Amino acid sequence: MSQQIQLSRLGFCATAFILAPVLFELAGIAVADVPGQPTVVASKAVDPGPRAGPAAAGGALAGLGADEKAFFDAAQVIFTEIDTVPAGLGPRFNLNSCAGCHAAPAVGGSSPVTNPQVAVATLNGAKNDVPSFIKANGPVREARFVRNRDGTLDGGVHDLFVITGRADAPGCNIKQPDFAGELARNNVIFRIPTPLFGLGLVENIPDGYLENALADNKALKQSLGISGEFNRSGNDGTITRFGWKAQNKSLLIFAGEAYNVEQGATNELFPNKRETDASCLYNGLPEDASKLTPAVNSGSSASDYASDVVNFAAFMRFLAPPTPVLPDTPSTTRGRQVFQNIGCHLCHIMQQTTGRSGYTNQNNVKFFPFSDFALHDMGKGLADGVSQGNANGREFRTAPLWGLGQRIFLLHDGHTSDLYQAIMDHASDGSEANAVISNFRLLPLSDKQDLLNFLRSL
Repeated sequence: MSQQIQLSRLGFCATAFILAPVLFELAGIAVADVPGQPTVVASKAVDPGPRAGPAAAGGALAGLGADEKAFFDAAQVIFTEIDTVPAGLGPRFNLNSCAGCHAAPAVGGSSPVTNPQVAVATLNGAKNDVPSFIKANGPVREARFVRNRDGTLDGGVHDLFVITGRADAPGCNIKQPDFAGELARNNVIFRIPTPLFGLGLVENIPDGYLENALADNKALKQSLGISGEFNRSGNDGTITRFGWKAQNKSLLIFAGEAYNVEQGATNELFPNKRETDASCLYNGLPEDASKLTPAVNSGSSASDYASDVVNFAAFMRFLAPPTPVLPDTPSTTRGRQVFQNIGCHLCHIMQQTTGRSGYTNQNNVKFFPFSDFALHDMGKGLADGVSQGNANGREFRTAPLWGLGQRIFLLHDGHTSDLYQAIMDHASDGSEANAVISNFRLLPLSDKQDLLNFLRSL
């Protein structure tokens, strides 16, 4: 019995348990036999949705030393801080806090149910219009333009909001991008926040381990049209692994870039403002730097002397991975087997292992991210036309599936919250997932439902 669903919306009060192949669906209604009520045949498997209950993520890695745990706790506080213009916000920004984007199901996750971008558009007197693709009940999004007006490739983030009108930004009168015009040109693509849980373990996978994992099952992958390649640093050739296209090498670079792009705050990794209008530049650069004389005593000198981006990286590095639902039910046990039978595990590799670590008790840790961290061609259907590093406009890093059970918005742009639809959207002209999705389509309904139940248990 993996989930209870109240049936009051059907006009009677009863409780049904999802036990494959029995399921509940309001669009093409399918319910278990209930005394006195008709049984309706299901038309498709149904995403159980994000599971309720306490967040199964958000704490520190097990086994950290006392100083490391203190660093994590102090860094988490900084990760949740709300920035103002004197602290580095803007002139162009998407949100004013790291934790605002990475909020669900706990700090460090992905987009929350209620999008904070709507409120921040006019916070403190700001005079922003909310773009049409930002909804109160939709995902936190960043917008990228595929091409410049002259037809050359763009691909960069165009921040949603400006500080014009804010009480802490006197004299600034810059305007938002023309999102309506760019949408009319079909020139805007979106990204949503990637979850940060367990990324310290990901950072510590040796390149050789990743290469060996990608090379495993080569014949089976070839028979299904799966290949894959790694995004790599243009300087040293090592594997980059963070971001939707695995474009960032390390958590520190990931943090520094996000602070500059998403909040507009300059830092020691990205020390220059993206906006050059002098009337909107108020602070010396970089706005975030190492503290020669700490202003606080958090209990962690490492945190107190460090810059914000170093704290952000430490918070991510020490975050524990999500905890799946255990023990398995009969449905999720079967779903786990289906996941492997149809070939999902060939890209969403279930287990990875860290190498030697400089942090306490993190050597040779086996963990289960369900990703090979490689790039795969996802075809025309999911293509965004944006290249980053070795990743072309149709390639994306295999999204880790751990924590999927509590994730609200799915795929790189958050265009669906329906796990069934997200699976189906993997198939399109040229996608490496086509054969696997074909296998999924051929499954009996009960196996499809077991697979969805399994994925929502992660």
